[in-house]
Amino acid sequence: MEQREDEGLKVFIASRDVTCEECGKELGTKAWIFLTGPKAVCLACADLDHLVFLPAGDAALTRRAKKHSRLSAVVLKWSKARKRYERQGLLVEEPALDQAETECLADAEAREARQMRAAERRAGLDEEYVRAFARRIRDLYPGCPPKREYVIAEHACLKYSGRVGRSAAAKDFDENAVRLAVAAHIRHSETGYDSLLNSGGDRYRARAAVRGEVDDILDDWQGTAR
Repeated sequence: MEQREDEGLKVFIASRDVTCEECGKELGTKAWIFLTGPKAVCLACADLDHLVFLPAGDAALTRRAKKHSRLSAVVLKWSKARKRYERQGLLVEEPALDQAETECLADAEAREARQMRAAERRAGLDEEYVRAFARRIRDLYPGCPPKREYVIAEHACLKYSGRVGRSAAAKDFDENAVRLAVAAHIRHSETGYDSLLNSGGDRYRARAAVRGEVDDILDDWQGTAR
């Protein structure tokens, strides 16, 4: 039976000697064949011999290679033990496989970099102190968005950072030190301050430009909005 396009192309690894029924070439046993109706043909006659084989096992690589390949075929082999055809891999265009490998490598490097940053961040935090600092933020700024106090505390309290959370005043949970930490967070995350810096603006002028907005948000989070 002719393979329907919506089922995807299938290439079979033969379990007996096979001869291509189009070119007449003796393919031998374990040949890779394509079925067109009742006929078994070699990959050259099936116009699939330019594809490269990607073994099964890496789901992300397979998915990407198939997406990028204009033509692909699933490779199947009969399992005597399980009495069924089992997937061995995929035939895809070589440029598609190259692109997929590049993308997966970039992902792997990104994951590794993320893991290293997370490990460094954990090593630079005193978890008990961060929790206490976060509780102080929540006490002083009850209108702060949920869980934001932990984001602010972690950022402010990184060891060796010179940030406000590591100051002596902050260690005593001084109200002004906590306010400075919260204000710094608001300035970066709730205003256009970073965009002003990115456009080459002077840091002091940029701070002055957003100061009113920062103060309004501080008052709102503190529950003393004007």
